Amino acid sequence: MGEPGTKEILNLADLEAAGGIHTGRKHILSLLVENKPGVLARIAGLFSRRGFNIQTLAVGPTDDPTLSRMTLTVDGAVQPIDQVTKQLHKLVNVIKIRDLEPHEAIARELALFKVSADGDSRGQIMQFSDIFRGKVVDVSRRSVTVEITGTDDKIEAFERMVRPFGLIEMVRTGEIAISRGRTAT
Repeated sequence: MGEPGTKEILNLADLEAAGGIHTGRKHILSLLVENKPGVLARIAGLFSRRGFNIQTLAVGPTDDPTLSRMTLTVDGAVQPIDQVTKQLHKLVNVIKIRDLEPHEAIARELALFKVSADGDSRGQIMQFSDIFRGKVVDVSRRSVTVEITGTDDKIEAFERMVRPFGLIEMVRTGEIAISRGRTAT
Protein backbone atom coordinates (compact mmCIF):
# COMPACT_ATOMS: atom_id res chain seq x y z
CA MET A 1 0.00 0.00 0.00
CA GLY A 2 1.08 3.57 -0.58
CA GLU A 3 2.56 5.83 2.02
CA PRO A 4 0.35 8.51 3.58
CA GLY A 5 0.17 11.59 1.41
CA THR A 6 1.19 9.84 -1.82
CA LYS A 7 -1.00 9.89 -4.88
CA GLU A 8 -0.46 6.22 -5.53
CA ILE A 9 -3.59 4.50 -6.82
CA LEU A 10 -4.70 1.57 -4.67
CA ASN A 11 -6.79 -1.26 -6.00
CA LEU A 12 -9.36 -3.41 -4.19
CA ALA A 13 -7.06 -6.45 -4.01
CA ASP A 14 -4.37 -4.38 -2.24
CA LEU A 15 -6.88 -3.09 0.29
CA GLU A 16 -8.23 -6.57 0.99
CA ALA A 17 -4.71 -8.00 1.38
CA ALA A 18 -3.85 -5.27 3.87
CA GLY A 19 -7.11 -5.76 5.74
CA GLY A 20 -8.08 -2.14 5.08
CA ILE A 21 -11.34 -2.74 3.24
CA HIS A 22 -13.49 -3.38 6.34
CA THR A 23 -14.16 -0.74 8.94
CA GLY A 24 -16.36 -2.84 11.14
CA ARG A 25 -19.23 -0.45 10.41
CA LYS A 26 -22.30 -2.39 9.43
CA HIS A 27 -24.27 -0.84 6.59
CA ILE A 28 -27.97 -1.62 6.35
CA LEU A 29 -29.11 -0.74 2.85
CA SER A 30 -32.84 -0.54 2.21
CA LEU A 31 -33.74 -0.53 -1.48
CA LEU A 32 -37.13 -0.01 -3.06
CA VAL A 33 -37.02 -1.76 -6.44
CA GLU A 34 -39.36 -2.72 -9.25
CA ASN A 35 -40.77 -6.21 -8.78
CA LYS A 36 -39.40 -7.63 -12.05
CA PRO A 37 -37.30 -10.66 -13.04
CA GLY A 38 -33.53 -10.13 -12.95
CA VAL A 39 -33.47 -7.15 -10.56
CA LEU A 40 -31.99 -9.17 -7.69
CA ALA A 41 -29.32 -10.67 -9.97
CA ARG A 42 -28.26 -7.23 -11.26
CA ILE A 43 -27.99 -5.78 -7.76
CA ALA A 44 -26.10 -8.78 -6.35
CA GLY A 45 -23.79 -8.67 -9.38
CA LEU A 46 -22.99 -5.02 -8.76
CA PHE A 47 -21.88 -5.78 -5.20
CA SER A 48 -19.90 -8.80 -6.37
CA ARG A 49 -18.05 -6.82 -9.05
CA ARG A 50 -17.08 -4.21 -6.44
CA GLY A 51 -15.67 -6.88 -4.10
CA PHE A 52 -18.35 -6.68 -1.40
CA ASN A 53 -19.66 -9.69 0.44
CA ILE A 54 -23.36 -9.35 1.17
CA GLN A 55 -23.73 -10.59 4.76
CA THR A 56 -27.53 -10.84 4.68
CA LEU A 57 -30.14 -10.28 2.00
CA ALA A 58 -33.90 -10.26 2.41
CA VAL A 59 -36.41 -9.45 -0.32
CA GLY A 60 -40.17 -9.19 -0.06
CA PRO A 61 -43.21 -7.46 -1.48
CA THR A 62 -44.45 -4.06 -0.34
CA ASP A 63 -47.99 -2.72 -0.14
CA ASP A 64 -47.64 -2.00 -3.89
CA PRO A 65 -47.46 -5.30 -5.85
CA THR A 66 -45.23 -3.67 -8.50
CA LEU A 67 -42.50 -2.90 -5.92
CA SER A 68 -40.29 -4.98 -3.63
CA ARG A 69 -38.17 -4.02 -0.63
CA MET A 70 -34.61 -5.36 -0.47
CA THR A 71 -32.62 -5.17 2.74
CA LEU A 72 -28.89 -5.86 2.45
CA THR A 73 -26.31 -5.79 5.21
CA VAL A 74 -22.68 -5.30 4.25
CA ASP A 75 -19.50 -4.40 6.11
CA GLY A 76 -17.18 -1.93 4.49
CA ALA A 77 -15.51 1.40 4.26
CA VAL A 78 -17.70 4.47 3.74
CA GLN A 79 -16.22 5.48 0.37
CA PRO A 80 -16.80 2.17 -1.44
CA ILE A 81 -20.37 2.02 -0.10
CA ASP A 82 -20.95 5.50 -1.51
CA GLN A 83 -19.63 4.34 -4.89
CA VAL A 84 -21.91 1.30 -4.89
CA THR A 85 -24.99 3.32 -3.93
CA LYS A 86 -24.26 5.80 -6.74
CA GLN A 87 -24.08 2.90 -9.18
CA LEU A 88 -27.27 1.40 -7.75
CA HIS A 89 -29.07 4.69 -8.43
CA LYS A 90 -28.14 4.29 -12.10
CA LEU A 91 -29.93 0.94 -12.37
CA VAL A 92 -33.29 1.45 -14.05
CA ASN A 93 -35.21 -0.82 -11.65
CA VAL A 94 -33.99 0.87 -8.44
CA ILE A 95 -36.49 3.44 -7.16
CA LYS A 96 -35.01 4.48 -3.78
CA ILE A 97 -31.96 3.65 -1.63
CA ARG A 98 -31.37 4.37 2.05
CA ASP A 99 -28.24 3.59 4.05
CA LEU A 100 -29.86 3.18 7.46
CA GLU A 101 -27.71 4.03 10.45
CA PRO A 102 -27.89 1.08 12.88
CA HIS A 103 -28.89 3.35 15.80
CA GLU A 104 -31.65 4.96 13.68
CA ALA A 105 -33.17 1.70 12.47
CA ILE A 106 -35.17 -1.17 13.86
CA ALA A 107 -33.71 -4.41 12.52
CA ARG A 108 -34.96 -7.94 13.08
CA GLU A 109 -34.15 -11.41 11.85
CA LEU A 110 -35.98 -14.73 12.09
CA ALA A 111 -34.18 -17.99 12.82
CA LEU A 112 -35.27 -21.60 13.19
CA PHE A 113 -33.23 -23.97 15.35
CA LYS A 114 -33.70 -27.74 15.28
CA VAL A 115 -32.11 -29.04 18.48
CA SER A 116 -31.54 -32.60 19.62
CA ALA A 117 -33.80 -33.16 22.62
CA ASP A 118 -34.37 -36.26 24.69
CA GLY A 119 -36.66 -36.33 27.73
CA ASP A 120 -34.18 -34.67 30.10
CA SER A 121 -32.97 -31.86 27.84
CA ARG A 122 -36.36 -31.02 26.29
CA GLY A 123 -37.43 -29.01 29.37
CA GLN A 124 -34.19 -27.00 29.43
CA ILE A 125 -34.48 -26.16 25.72
CA MET A 126 -38.09 -25.03 26.22
CA GLN A 127 -36.99 -22.85 29.16
CA PHE A 128 -34.32 -21.22 26.98
CA SER A 129 -36.98 -20.67 24.35
CA ASP A 130 -39.17 -18.86 26.90
CA ILE A 131 -36.25 -16.75 28.17
CA PHE A 132 -35.48 -15.63 24.60
CA ARG A 133 -39.20 -15.09 23.86
CA GLY A 134 -39.01 -17.84 21.29
CA LYS A 135 -41.73 -20.15 20.11
CA VAL A 136 -41.56 -23.94 19.93
CA VAL A 137 -42.91 -24.71 16.45
CA ASP A 138 -42.28 -28.46 16.24
CA VAL A 139 -41.62 -31.29 18.66
CA SER A 140 -40.65 -34.82 17.74
CA ARG A 141 -39.35 -37.75 19.74
CA ARG A 142 -35.72 -36.72 19.20
CA SER A 143 -35.80 -32.97 18.50
CA VAL A 144 -37.39 -29.61 19.20
CA THR A 145 -37.61 -26.80 16.64
CA VAL A 146 -37.62 -23.26 18.04
CA GLU A 147 -38.40 -19.98 16.25
CA ILE A 148 -36.47 -16.93 17.48
CA THR A 149 -37.03 -13.39 16.24
CA GLY A 150 -34.77 -10.51 17.17
CA THR A 151 -31.46 -8.83 16.67
CA ASP A 152 -28.38 -10.58 15.34
CA ASP A 153 -26.92 -10.61 18.87
CA LYS A 154 -30.02 -12.25 20.34
CA ILE A 155 -30.04 -15.00 17.71
CA GLU A 156 -26.33 -15.68 18.20
CA ALA A 157 -26.81 -15.80 22.00
CA PHE A 158 -29.62 -18.35 21.64
CA GLU A 159 -27.42 -20.43 19.33
CA ARG A 160 -24.64 -20.46 21.97
CA MET A 161 -27.14 -21.65 24.59
CA VAL A 162 -28.58 -24.57 22.60
CA ARG A 163 -25.49 -25.71 20.68
CA PRO A 164 -24.28 -27.94 23.59
CA PHE A 165 -27.53 -29.95 23.35
CA GLY A 166 -26.76 -30.82 19.73
CA LEU A 167 -27.71 -28.32 17.06
CA ILE A 168 -29.10 -30.43 14.21
CA GLU A 169 -29.96 -27.61 11.85
CA MET A 170 -30.27 -23.84 11.85
CA VAL A 171 -31.66 -21.46 9.23
CA ARG A 172 -31.75 -17.65 9.30
CA THR A 173 -33.67 -15.19 7.15
CA GLY A 174 -31.26 -12.27 7.12
CA GLU A 175 -32.10 -8.89 8.59
CA ILE A 176 -34.99 -6.71 7.60
CA ALA A 177 -34.94 -3.11 8.78
CA ILE A 178 -37.01 0.04 8.86
CA SER A 179 -36.10 3.53 10.05
CA ARG A 180 -37.31 4.58 13.46
CA GLY A 181 -40.30 6.91 13.62
CA ARG A 182 -39.70 10.62 13.65
CA THR A 183 -40.61 12.51 16.80
CA ALA A 184 -42.29 15.89 16.74
CA THR A 185 -39.87 18.77 17.22
